[in-house]
Order: sequence, then C-alpha cells, then structure tokens
Amino acid sequence: MPEPEHLETVIIGGGQAGLSVGHHLARRGRRFLILDANQRVGDAWRNRWDSLRLFTPARYDALAGLPFPAPAHSFPTKDQVADYLEAYATQSRLPVRTGVRVDRVWRDEGRFVVAAGDRSWEADNVVVAMSTFQVPRVPPFAGDLGPDVVQLHSAGYRNPSQLQEGGVLVVGVGNSGAEIALEVAGRHPTWLAGKESGHVPFRIEGAAARYIFQPLLFRVVGHRVLTVDTPIGRKLRPKLISHAAPLVRVKPKDLATAGIQRVPRIVGVLDGHPLLADQQILQVANVIWCTGSGPDFSWIDLPVFGENEHEPMHHRGVVANQPGLYFVGLSFLYAMSSGFLPGVDRDAEHIVHAILAGAGRTSDRPGPTADNGLHRPMRPG
Repeated sequence: MPEPEHLETVIIGGGQAGLSVGHHLARRGRRFLILDANQRVGDAWRNRWDSLRLFTPARYDALAGLPFPAPAHSFPTKDQVADYLEAYATQSRLPVRTGVRVDRVWRDEGRFVVAAGDRSWEADNVVVAMSTFQVPRVPPFAGDLGPDVVQLHSAGYRNPSQLQEGGVLVVGVGNSGAEIALEVAGRHPTWLAGKESGHVPFRIEGAAARYIFQPLLFRVVGHRVLTVDTPIGRKLRPKLISHAAPLVRVKPKDLATAGIQRVPRIVGVLDGHPLLADQQILQVANVIWCTGSGPDFSWIDLPVFGENEHEPMHHRGVVANQPGLYFVGLSFLYAMSSGFLPGVDRDAEHIVHAILAGAGRTSDRPGPTADNGLHRPMRPG
C-alpha cells in the first residue's frame, strides 16, 4: 500500500453538505480533499425516482456563492439539483475525487486515517458529510413475499415501467409513498398502506404559500425556531427525526381522486402475499417499500456513538470526544432545516469555523488555495 497523503482536512461525501464545507474551506485557502463514492458529482440526486421535485422553491435552494439557476418560485427537479451541485464543484474548483468509497476511518498517533481500498489519507480533521438516509429499510418479512411479486424500495424506484402488470401496494404514507402512489395509480390499481402523519393544509405552489407560508417556514420556523438551542426545538427534535414528515405536496383528496385505496399497515405475509393489520390479504403483483432509510456509520472505527448506535454524539456537528471529527448533512443536526439545502450551508460554515478554531492543535499553516491543481475536480480513469 502506498504511503498515505497528508492533508489538513478530508471531507467524506460530495453532496451539498460536503461541497458546502469545501467551499468555505477553499475561501480560506485551506488544504483539503473531498471523497465521494458516486461516479459523478450530483449522482446521489440523479439516482432517485424520475419525477422527484424539491419541496423548497429555487430561491431557497442556493449554496453560498452560486444562485440556483431556475425561476425563484419554481420547485427544482432532482436532475436540476444534481446539475447545480456539479456546476458548484466546478465553479469553486473543489478537489472532488469521485468513485472513492471510504472503508474505514480511525485514529493513529493523533491523526485520522481514512482508507478506501488500497488508498489512504492522513488528516488532522475529518468531516463526515453524509445524510441520515444511507441504507434502505424494509421489514424482515419482506423476504417471505412470493417470487412472482416485484419488490422495489423507493431508493431503487425510478418510474412505473419497472412494474409488472397488476396491482401495486405502496407501503408507507410519507411524502415519498404518497407521491409514488399517485404516479403509479395512473397505470395500475394501487393500494397505499399505513397511517398518514398529517398534511400541510395549503398548496405549496399557491400565492399564499409563496408570500406567507414559505418565508415563515423556511426562514423562521424551520431555520431559527426549531433548533437545538431552543426549548421547543429540543422537544420536537426526536419526533421530527423518527417520524414521517407531514405530506407537503400531495393531499389526501388527491389520493382519493386518483382512485388509490387506503388500507391499514402491513403486518406480515401469508401464502406469499401481504397481510394487513385487519387480516386482509392483498393479491398484488408489485410492492413498493416507502419505509425509509437509515444511516450506516459502521465504517467509523471511533468511539463516537452512545446508546443510539445510529447517531453520533455531537453538538452542531462537533464531536467533543474526538477533536477534529465533524458531521454535516444529518437530519436536524442543528435545525429542522439542516437536512435540506436551505439549512446545510449554515451548518457547513459553522463546522469550518470550528476547524479553524482548532487548527492550533496541529498546524495553522494555510495550504494551497482553490486555484491550484489540488482543488481541481478529479474523475476516475
């Protein structure tokens, strides 16, 4: 194995969180590298279902230094977001190495070691810039469904062409479940299983939302009121993390108008078919699991997890017992807006300030600026 390259900071994850941290480091002339498992910047967005759009209008979707190239009141598609992130990395001349999946992070003689296959890097700081949603979740009994039933998780669903003829059961009444059910109902008899967690009582595309509710939600409530620094934010944080969000774009009457049948939650499998809580058996040809995803930090070989093995111990992304280790991009890392474009830039800048404040632990020598070769986007091959 070649000798590891030494850097001041290694950022793991090249999505909006990692790029935003990189932007703020580059502005200060720091020496860093961004590693991303995808083959292209923005692929985490490109690889989601085709019709996905943001719930936040474009005027709230920009990172520092580059406006979002769409009409202010439009709701960008997932491909527009992906292309924006790729342009952001290029314009800021960020040192992104794609196609690099990190296998392990540990500490050796005071420095962090980041390993990816036969490559490794030593760093004074490591920023884990990944979302909470990494590993698709399905119930254990999903494997008992008959082999003739097509099963997809929302993470692997792209469009209705993946489905076979016959009925579709969509499991999960969060936003992804409701939007996917509405899409497939145009071609298939569709059932939607689970209990709804409420819905926003107005149309987010409407004038009232545009001028009243959007600024209130994205600039005040979600960004400044519901934070870990406020009593109400601390009280609501566990529920907002663990429960499905209220339906935003789709309303219950939209589902009814589309002919979607609402059924209780699925509790198991009987004779190869879904068994519902009311003991009804659904004879469907397809099941789409919109049951969420969870984090995977098993590759972090450091004592940063407490009783909740899925969430690192941190305050605003700063890990107190591992100086130099930081997290960005997690759900409600600081505020309700932390997991979304409107909030990630603030969290990233906070982490960069923490990195600079702690630079005296090792070396406060500034590294190459964003104009030299280290900070040019790199591609495998």
